[in-house]
Amino acid sequence: MTTQITPRVKVASLLRELGHDFVLRDVSDEVLEDIATRIENVVSDVAAAPLRSVEQSVGAIEAFRSGLPQHGRDEPRHLFADSVVSGAANPMGLGAYLWRDGDQAVMEVTLGKAFEGAPQRAHGGVVAALLDETMGMVNSIHGTIGLTATLNISYLAATPVGVLLTTRAWLESREGRKISIRATVSANDTVVVEATALFIAIDFSTFHARS
Repeated sequence: MTTQITPRVKVASLLRELGHDFVLRDVSDEVLEDIATRIENVVSDVAAAPLRSVEQSVGAIEAFRSGLPQHGRDEPRHLFADSVVSGAANPMGLGAYLWRDGDQAVMEVTLGKAFEGAPQRAHGGVVAALLDETMGMVNSIHGTIGLTATLNISYLAATPVGVLLTTRAWLESREGRKISIRATVSANDTVVVEATALFIAIDFSTFHARS
């Protein structure tokens, strides 16, 4: 499921860029009024379009698991294009890159200004989302679908914005439906966050019924 530069992905990418620049820059009221007028027309065009039907099949998830790229971000992947973390087609997402390194899930992202909490620091909730999605991908690597039951995070240092972050997650143990996963977030090769999580494996039909 290679991420392709479709019109939907291109628009989502531009909107993410706009959001970060909007927070970062001091735009004059005159320019903002002009932008608002133009955006109102865009909003009307999008709202007039029919609703989408988005479904995930067992085959799609298996193709994702078996096709995850190894050791690099040349071919960014996502399980769900609309994911708020790694989905290339989500205009409000993080725009992260995901790949597989052996039995580990790896995700890279440079968080922009819109995801800032304290000055120059990423919002802790955004970091939690990054961890949760990367850890969830470990389930896919091992051929399982799991839902997060608990997520415990230790913020060891400030997580910076504007700096490449690398999240790694791996399977620690499994007992029946209970799956324990560990993860770290690093900035400039320094671990700034550690996390553990418990996932509960579910049947695909259950997952599909709730999606």
